[in-house]
Amino acid sequence: MTTPAVPPTSRRVRLKPLTVVPVWAFTLIVAVVVSVAAPGDDFYVWLPLVLATSIILSFVLQLAASEKDGLVSRCVLTLCGSLVILAVTTGVLALVH
Repeated sequence: MTTPAVPPTSRRVRLKPLTVVPVWAFTLIVAVVVSVAAPGDDFYVWLPLVLATSIILSFVLQLAASEKDGLVSRCVLTLCGSLVILAVTTGVLALVH
């Protein structure tokens, strides 16, 4: 008896949260740290650096997953989510300061 092969779509479904959610969590945590720690309007300098770091982290996780199918869609999903998190953070901080 042989075990049936796992269909590629189920692997892709399992792979998306494993490579997307950690980047979103990292972005959210670092955005909160920047908003608390940055004095005055320095958050305008630090939040783009957070986005750059999340882009690098996204690519590292995608390459570590070594799954070429759906790479672009996972990268776009990860980076769009990080961009939305940082846009909301920037908007809130701009209103507060």
